[in-house]
Amino acid sequence: MELENISQPAYGPGPEAPASGAAGLVGMVHGFLRLVQPNALPRVLCCLSFLLSQLLLYELGFLVCAAIGLVFIILVPLVGCCFCCCRC
Repeated sequence: MELENISQPAYGPGPEAPASGAAGLVGMVHGFLRLVQPNALPRVLCCLSFLLSQLLLYELGFLVCAAIGLVFIILVPLVGCCFCCCRC
């Protein structure tokens, strides 16, 4: 299974939203998931290093979101502490 072009990914229509009052939220969640993880799960198990590189590429969007989340978890309290303690 070959990897798709990462610089120009091809996005599909995705699953249908259920017929409920939360159709807008469902559309936003599916749009976010298609943006973060557009590639299918790699199924090639030939060698460990190749598999790890494919899995890291597959999870790249989630890893970027986790890194941004960690930066905010560290940065927001630090900035708040600076505003509270350094009021001149």
